[in-house]
Amino acid sequence: MPGSLNNKVAIVTGSAQGIGKAIALKLAGADANIVVTDTNVEGIEQTANEIKSLGRKTIAVRCNVADGKEVDELLKKTQEAFSTIDILVNNAGITRDNLLIRMDEKDWDIVLSVNLKGSFLVTKAVTPVMMRRRYGRIVNVASVVGLMGNAGQVNYAASKGGLIAFTKSVAKELASRNITCNAVAPGFIETPMTGKLPEKVKESYIKAIPLNRFGSADDVANVILFLASEDSGYITGQVIGVDGGMFMR
Repeated sequence: MPGSLNNKVAIVTGSAQGIGKAIALKLAGADANIVVTDTNVEGIEQTANEIKSLGRKTIAVRCNVADGKEVDELLKKTQEAFSTIDILVNNAGITRDNLLIRMDEKDWDIVLSVNLKGSFLVTKAVTPVMMRRRYGRIVNVASVVGLMGNAGQVNYAASKGGLIAFTKSVAKELASRNITCNAVAPGFIETPMTGKLPEKVKESYIKAIPLNRFGSADDVANVILFLASEDSGYITGQVIGVDGGMFMR
């Protein structure tokens, strides 16, 4: 079937809830086996249980992607359970929003550490496995604000803009080994994170979206399924917006 992953092994970071959980379930529904990982232990166990109900193999591993030792342990447990890694989705991310003039240095550091350094550490860890097999699909979850910026999110925008540049560089380094690396750039997606925003903020966002609605986690997961599949084999180094037309290049 189109988009079938045929027992491929996928690591999905930040998959305890929201977009990450939707991605993990979408890939499992396409016959992938999933490594669910996040710092939220209860959340990853719930996601793993839902994956098992789909008849797929899965493990839940607590991991702070910004910690190199924890990433090494994630890789070890993945290889013990599945022996290989075919797909990596770097989805783990956090926000610490504030205006530049009011932003604490620690809020800058933690957002860049999780969102950008975390993707670097996990990608670096899985790359040797993919290179030996001469196959891999890497998908990074960036953001529309990494392309257009956003007031009050200088740290988040910088981390996602950096992730886009990282994606393009990794794509060029690994293409000769049949490993693709692409990014998706979601716009306003309804998740527990965005659900905390004030209604006035939500109203201002929807006015900037030509499709006149917020996206769903499945809207993002559908694109990632395509990029993780054989159908996307001639696509690498690209950034695909999933934003309802919010930012048109």
